[in-house]
Parts: sequence; structure tokens; C-alpha cells
Amino acid sequence: MAKLSIPAVVWALACVTSLMAATPEARMSFLDNGVIRIGVNLNAGGAITYLSLSGSQTNLVNNWDWGRQIQMSHYSGPVPFKPGGKEPAPHWLGLGWNPVQAGDHFRNASRILAHENDGKTLYIKCVPMQYALDNVPAECTFECWISLEGSSAQVRSRMVVDRPDRTQYPARDQELPAVYTIGTLYRLMTYSGDKPFTNGPLSRIEKSEEEKKRGGWPWVRYRATENWAALVDDSGFGVGLWKPDCYSFVGGFAGQPGRGGTYDDPTGYLSPMLVEIIDHNISYEYRYELIVGSLEQIRKHVYDRAPRPAPPTYRFEKDRQHWFYRHAADTGWPIRGELNVLLHDDDPQIIGPAAFWLATDAPKLRIEAAFKTAEQHARVWWKRFDDDRFTETRSRSFRIEPDGNYRVYEVDLAESPEYRDVITGLRLDPGERGGEGRWVKIRSIILGK
Repeated sequence: MAKLSIPAVVWALACVTSLMAATPEARMSFLDNGVIRIGVNLNAGGAITYLSLSGSQTNLVNNWDWGRQIQMSHYSGPVPFKPGGKEPAPHWLGLGWNPVQAGDHFRNASRILAHENDGKTLYIKCVPMQYALDNVPAECTFECWISLEGSSAQVRSRMVVDRPDRTQYPARDQELPAVYTIGTLYRLMTYSGDKPFTNGPLSRIEKSEEEKKRGGWPWVRYRATENWAALVDDSGFGVGLWKPDCYSFVGGFAGQPGRGGTYDDPTGYLSPMLVEIIDHNISYEYRYELIVGSLEQIRKHVYDRAPRPAPPTYRFEKDRQHWFYRHAADTGWPIRGELNVLLHDDDPQIIGPAAFWLATDAPKLRIEAAFKTAEQHARVWWKRFDDDRFTETRSRSFRIEPDGNYRVYEVDLAESPEYRDVITGLRLDPGERGGEGRWVKIRSIILGK
């Protein structure tokens, strides 16, 4: 499989200098609960183009071009994506299949299919555009449901794909969502330590001076162990984003810090990231909250509502639970009670999402699976907070029956001295050798005592 990386658009949208500010006439739909005001542009796919405190004249959202806003953006293959031989813009070759809610690089806006607003819930449905291509609608639809509660906006987003290309392309990072703010909100803040929900000191996320001198992309990847981050001004006021199931974020600032409004180039950026397979027929849904206020208010909002870290339970009843593969593929969407993973290549790997739990809370791993492999042993790997990599020392082999029948396999992880402190992810290697007729089916992966 291709090497996974942050999509090029995540880094580069703020670096475009060839475009002037995009300021076509907006057709807006608003919600306002007397605390905050949020608006979507119906001439730009219903992307969120306005967010402020009620009564404020300061829009906190950046609208420099159709790659900014607060919006849905997804990624799949092939890379490059050249439907019907149509060439992408040269500097966007690396995007691949990339539907964007607002519109494309060439200023073609996405088309609204449906819009409802009863004053409580705002709903939109659109056909997004392929960002790198000139006026190419994507083979999918985007939907968003937005409602307000106090100083926060709750957003549910759904993508339904209908591609004739049935290839299962490698998993890629997904922006869930992409958030671009005005230039005065230039301080990117989060909690990234190993003791979340204890009111520990916040961290400012930015490139080091040495990294800045080297140039390159303005964004960095970072941990958000309380599942939120915020872009704020010098007083600590700004926009927070909370996505409860996400620990990996990307963000930063591009341009001259501390200045610039909604149609100016300087911008802050943040996005929660999950690595996902986007099938040709998938229905993919996620939720997040936007919070307007001070850092203290944003964090309190999360603390009052967030579940505390616990060992994960992965049951593959209706989806992949954010697991993906290297040197393997499954039988595709929809998922019906199990992952059916085909082990065509050598060194197949089944990789879990970024997570956070204490080793002492989950000394044992239980896998309900059926193996049809060339070997009688599988191996489970784990990452730790102090070294977020899979290494041979942080793995355990366990015996399997490769006869294709379902069994529950229990692995005592605590027997390894390297299984300790905070654990941040799992990987399952069902065997070293792939080949025709080799597979594994998995109903659940559960950590506990």
C-alpha cells in the first residue's frame, strides 16, 4: 500500500498566493440563539462561512478561497485523479480524489440539492466539487445538520459515495472537518499531555524556530489528548473544535500573525484527523462541536460533556471502527458484523486508530476472529505515549488455529514489561505471508481485565 501522509491540501491551501480573495455574492442561511450566530453559504455548497458571537460584526471564519471555510473535505485514490483524462492543477496533483464542500480551486462552487432551516436546525445537501479539477462535480453527496446549544454548534456530517470505480484505494487522512479562521486567531492551543481532564497546562502548537527557517508547510501534526483544540487571539478568545473520538489533529497558522479578516490571506487552521478507507459506495458519518469563547470556556464545555479515557472496545457490527490496512484489503462496504480481510500480500497489517488508555486498565486483549492463514501464530503490536511507534519489543505473538473457524483469542499483554503507562494504539498482524485464499475475519477486538 502507498505510504500514508497528511493530504497536501491540509498543508497548502493557506499557501496559495496566485489567487485573490474569493468574494462572490453570498446567499446565506443563519442560526442565532442569542449567544452565537452561525451561517452557511448556499452559493458555496452550504459550507460554514460565518461564525461569531451574537450581535458581533466580526466573522471568525476565513473565506479567502473555496479551500478555506469550515467544511467537509475527504480523500481517496487514485493519485493523481484524472477522470476522463482531465488534468488537475499541477500543484494539486497529490490530492487525488478530493471532494470539497465549498467548491474547487478554479472558483466553481458546489451545488446545493436541498436546504431547510426551521430556526432550530439547519440542513443542507450538496454535490461537492473535486478541488484540484476545473468544474468536476464529485461522485458523492455531502449533508450537514447544524444546531446550537449555548456557545456551541453541534454538527453532524455525512458523505454518501457513488463511484463507478470500485477499487478499494489505500486509507488516507480525512479532515473531520477542515476549520480555517481569521488571522487574529493565530494561537493554536490544546492539551497534549498524558493526564487529560485534570486541568493540566495547555500547550501552544507551532513550528519551532528551526522548522520555520527550513520553510515548507505551515501545519504540524499534534496530539490532542482531550480531543479538542482552539485557535484564539491574544486575549484567549476564539473558536474551539471538539471531536470526542479523535486524538490526532493537524493545524497551525500561515501568514502574518494577529491581523486579517474574513477575506484576507492570513489564516489559522485546525482539523481532527482519522485515517479511513473511503469505499466506492460508503456512507460515512461523523460529528463535532464548534465552541465560541475563551480558552477557559471552551475547555469547560468539553469537560462538562466528554467521556473520560477508557480502554476501547471495537465491535465491527456496522463499520470499520476507524481500522485500516497495509498489504491487505477487505471485501468492502457495507460492513455486516465482521471485517473480512483478504491477505493477498506478504506482511499484512490491520491497524487501529489513535487512542488513549492506561495499560493497568486493560491488561488483556480479546480477539474474536477466524483465521485462514499459512501460519499458526499471529502478532499484536502496541504504541505508547512516550514513543508513538510500533516496535518489535512492544509486540506479542499468540497461537491461532488457521482453520477458518471463529474463536476468541485472549492475549495477556501485561506479561510484557513494555506494556505499561499510556497506550496509544494497536496493530494486528495475522501472519507474515499472504497469498490467494488467505484471510482473517474479525468480529471484535476488546481490551479489558
